[in-house]
Amino acid sequence: MGKRRKGLLVLATVAVLALVAAACSSDDNGDGTGGTGGASGSTAQNLSGTITISGSSTVQPITSLVAELFNEDVSSDVSITVDGPGTGDGFVLFCDGETDIQDASRTIEDEEKTACDKNGIEYVELAVAYDGITVMTNPANSNVTCLDQGDLYALFGPESDGIDTWNGADTLAEQVGGKDGLPDAPLEITAPGTESGTYDAFIELAGIEDTALSQGVPEDEAATLRTDYHSSPDDNTIITAMEGSDTPLGFVGFAFAENAGDQVKILQVDEGSGCVAPSRDTIADQSYPLSRTLYVYVNKAKISDPAIKAFVDYYLSDSGIVDAVQQTGYVDLPSDQIESSRSTWTTASGGTGATGSS
Repeated sequence: MGKRRKGLLVLATVAVLALVAAACSSDDNGDGTGGTGGASGSTAQNLSGTITISGSSTVQPITSLVAELFNEDVSSDVSITVDGPGTGDGFVLFCDGETDIQDASRTIEDEEKTACDKNGIEYVELAVAYDGITVMTNPANSNVTCLDQGDLYALFGPESDGIDTWNGADTLAEQVGGKDGLPDAPLEITAPGTESGTYDAFIELAGIEDTALSQGVPEDEAATLRTDYHSSPDDNTIITAMEGSDTPLGFVGFAFAENAGDQVKILQVDEGSGCVAPSRDTIADQSYPLSRTLYVYVNKAKISDPAIKAFVDYYLSDSGIVDAVQQTGYVDLPSDQIESSRSTWTTASGGTGATGSS
């Protein structure tokens, strides 16, 4: 079994080509299941080929590590590229048939389903981990520790263009039930843009759209954020921006914020039941208001490719859906949800799939 890379977190949105020389041993028992780290018998010593994966920059670190471990444990002759331009941009490629697997930090949207249908792309949706969208500032910003949904709307929402100080959002925050009393300090926001699934998930989880509609914002503008902030598909860029001034504001996936350590100050969020900080426990039990599920989507037409089937088998084994998730700083799914993903994959792939063995 290949050596596990503890604490590895890939923070750059780049294609990752994992070519680690460590061939899988042949099956000692003659049953096709040996030496695969939990993958099924379709993983063989002589596997080769290419696998192209794109989509969410949030999910990218998990998939990149799974790719590396797969090359170590199963076959070093399979070339795997993992790119992270964002969930939305990734679905464009996936639904055009240009990629085999899609990383996603949200579920597929209706217009993306339409695009896939138009091109005859059928897919399997597999939950792989939990995440919590984490709102951040600079540690020097001592006057802010917790934001409620009204505050988040007033700072980030579609009515907030032009607000360039924290307390400039007070009037709007008061209108929508926020706490008011934000500090008199410059406000510079850096956060994911429209290509990102984190952008879409934040709008939903923070109640931005519902609040906007209640404010009379037109329906076609309600599910948006303000247009005048610095947007980036690169979570590392957002983290860096939190160091650039004393009172910035932004959000990224939990693992990126946690990995940044004392470079950032993680803010609590209040959905009405008190302030809750993101942690593995609060994300796992969904008590943190901005908790979400992360996914991979597999093109059904590609399941017949032995390398792709073996890779997804491995992803859903303990080596991937538990070990790689934990090593990259994300929160693993409860056992019943892990088994649900495995069952979905077993059905889609013809009756043999991942197991829980490691």
